[in-house]
Amino acid sequence: MPAFLAIVRLLRPGDWTKSVFVLIPAIFWLASTGRDAGTEAQHAVLCGSLVALVAFCAVSSGWYCINDALDAAEDRQHPTKRGRPVASGAVPVRVAWAVGLSFVVGGLAIASLAGEAASIVIGAYIGLQVLYNLRLKRTAYVDVATIAAGFCLRAVAGAVASDIPMSAWLLICCFFLTLFLGLVKRLCDLSAADQWKQRAGYGDARELDWLLGIAAAVTLLAYLMYTTSEHAQTLYKGRAYGLAMLSPLVLLALHRFHRRAVRGLSDSPLAALREDPWMCVAVLGWGVCAGVVLFCDCVEPMLSRLLL
Repeated sequence: MPAFLAIVRLLRPGDWTKSVFVLIPAIFWLASTGRDAGTEAQHAVLCGSLVALVAFCAVSSGWYCINDALDAAEDRQHPTKRGRPVASGAVPVRVAWAVGLSFVVGGLAIASLAGEAASIVIGAYIGLQVLYNLRLKRTAYVDVATIAAGFCLRAVAGAVASDIPMSAWLLICCFFLTLFLGLVKRLCDLSAADQWKQRAGYGDARELDWLLGIAAAVTLLAYLMYTTSEHAQTLYKGRAYGLAMLSPLVLLALHRFHRRAVRGLSDSPLAALREDPWMCVAVLGWGVCAGVVLFCDCVEPMLSRLLL
């Protein structure tokens, strides 16, 4: 049983929440052109998205295993990563490789159920992970940008698996939001600099703060530009302005993440939701309000009369 639990920890099922980006194209499609689609079409979109979601969960877990096997020696020098299953010795390196490769291959097989395009996108994600481990993770900014690109590929996989179009605005917002979160993680790692040296060689907190400021500003600006754009008006009508009015919650979430990093607290989004009540207000508040704006029919005429 301890060995089984160690392998479960190695797969990091808690991080499957990151694959929620796969569902974003379907959610926004259902809130726009998909509202008038038939039940059969909506069912097909949801099924395709769920298949892609499961495939990405499997592939990402596989790469967590492989990454831990590759980084075991470095992780042993880290104050918190030393407790990971491979670094601590709970799971042998060869077992981590075997489990990781099995999940990667299994994820590709699942992706094939959603079509050739979804398989190609997940194959691109695997190729990106190979490049990340070979070289990209050793270059400042490039390492985090690669991770952000991986989240964009999740969104692309959800779109192609469901055969629905995806807005370029979605990719821009997705990239800079996840770039910001990745930089927050690097800022947290600086607190362990006396015991562990980052492989990408970030200089100091000032360098990361500069990058974080740009990523946060572009994230918020892209969100506002999209929600007030003619494109969003065409898709959502007055509801688009409702999304724009939620921008203070977006800024609050960005601020709370940065605040936690400066204080040396956990960079995990789940830990932030558990430990920071204002983070819950920002994230859950935006989610609930966005759901009401996008899917409640009574909201659109009210916002159209209220806002110009």
